Amino acid sequence: MSLGMELEKKWYVIHTYSGYENKVKANLERKIHSMGMEDKIFNVIVPVEKETEKRNGKEKVVERKIFPGYVLLEMIVDERSWYIVRNTPGVTGFVGSNTKPVPLTEEEANRILKAMGMDKPTELDVEVGDQVNITSGAFENFVATITEIDYSKSKIKGVVDMFGRETAIEADFDQIEKI
Repeated sequence: MSLGMELEKKWYVIHTYSGYENKVKANLERKIHSMGMEDKIFNVIVPVEKETEKRNGKEKVVERKIFPGYVLLEMIVDERSWYIVRNTPGVTGFVGSNTKPVPLTEEEANRILKAMGMDKPTELDVEVGDQVNITSGAFENFVATITEIDYSKSKIKGVVDMFGRETAIEADFDQIEKI
């Protein structure tokens, strides 16, 4: 079978047995690691939103699946990655045609991620050693020198000068701006 190969990472939706979403996520993450597919399959997400429920007069925050029976994957589709996902227990198939997975548009993916509070930028125009302004959080209005950039978590680590001492800090990409 020949898939029209996508050489860039995009978001795809897979269908699972209802109630198996988290099990499929765990199985896929284990397979990605054991088969060395971290360079092809990047994120496995069960879309959830937080809701406040009242039970017995007490408020409780619970996670509710936004799309029961579906899991999102950020991946590069090729014969091997398609096969690995397709043959994971609990996966019934990709959304799209049976022969070629259809990626979500960037707008669709961003809308879902935003609903989950995951719409943080994943790229940044700074490097280790650059200075940035901290725009929010505990270190707002401080200038930090970047010591580490973690793109997978959309965070930077850096140091700020506080009372004449260097203090280590961590900030999200959306909490900093390049000087």
